[in-house]
Amino acid sequence: MSILVAGGAGYIGSVTAEVLVREGRDVVVYDNLSRGHREAVPEGAAFVEADLADRERLKAAMREHRVDSVMHFAAHSQVGESMENPSIYFENNVATAQGILDCMLECDVPFIVFSSTCAIFGEPETVPLTEDLPKDPASPYGESKLMFERILKWYHRIHGLNYCALRYFNACGASEKLGEDHDPETHLIPVVLQVALGQRDSVTIFGTDYDTPDGTCIRDYIHIIDLARAHVLAIEKNADRASEYNLGNGAGYSVREVIETARKVTGHPIPAGEGDRRPGDPPRLVGASEKIRRELGWSPEFPELEAIVESAWRWHRDHPKGYGGS
Repeated sequence: MSILVAGGAGYIGSVTAEVLVREGRDVVVYDNLSRGHREAVPEGAAFVEADLADRERLKAAMREHRVDSVMHFAAHSQVGESMENPSIYFENNVATAQGILDCMLECDVPFIVFSSTCAIFGEPETVPLTEDLPKDPASPYGESKLMFERILKWYHRIHGLNYCALRYFNACGASEKLGEDHDPETHLIPVVLQVALGQRDSVTIFGTDYDTPDGTCIRDYIHIIDLARAHVLAIEKNADRASEYNLGNGAGYSVREVIETARKVTGHPIPAGEGDRRPGDPPRLVGASEKIRRELGWSPEFPELEAIVESAWRWHRDHPKGYGGS
């Protein structure tokens, strides 16, 4: 039996597939490469280049590889883009994702791990975010993830399909072989490191008047290896029920703290300018993790921001053009 990793050529999916292969699991990476990279598919994993919207191809892959669980990472994930073009978020993150569930039912695949987001909570009154807080997304991206979580609940109730939804923010860092390579790049840590590499003149801080200690947004930053381990634990310990977990470091770091840490790690001055706030950006988003620590035994091995940035810097320094060449 095998695990189908949808979006396994992307950043989080590829590292999770890498961890699964290392642990001796049979892995099938399913990706259309629209936002992923063939070079990121780990050695030892089977690869199917196809679109998730192609239900017949997806069912064929599930049957051919005797899939017994799915990990779903193949979502669009940029808040700003979702505010400009919400339709592609609802189409891909909701309609296409629902098709995965229908294919699973037809192929008797009983369990899915869903890469969700703490953006489903919107602008919460309290942090860190616990699972029982009200959900009120501030962007179509967050709304699309919440809609799919609700679909999962109904498929569990009506069809008995089990799932685990993992909600987190700001995956970052790198494994020894795999790292973050988006085009265009919008995530803070790789953008800052591109300045250190001489690929950008400066980094822009979007909003400096938030109600935070230094006026800039505060976010969780979780090492990609720690996120991958949480997905593996969901397969190992949680496949017989429906559950949702928030993943966080409990503290969070501001934009200015990230930039300053990158200056320390890289030895580069990293000039920073100030820009307007971006629509849909809450001032503070930090996830709690007490529930998953208690029930699945998860805890981050790399919680320090400096260690996260160091791992990312090593990868970007060795791959200055990303997967396009070293």
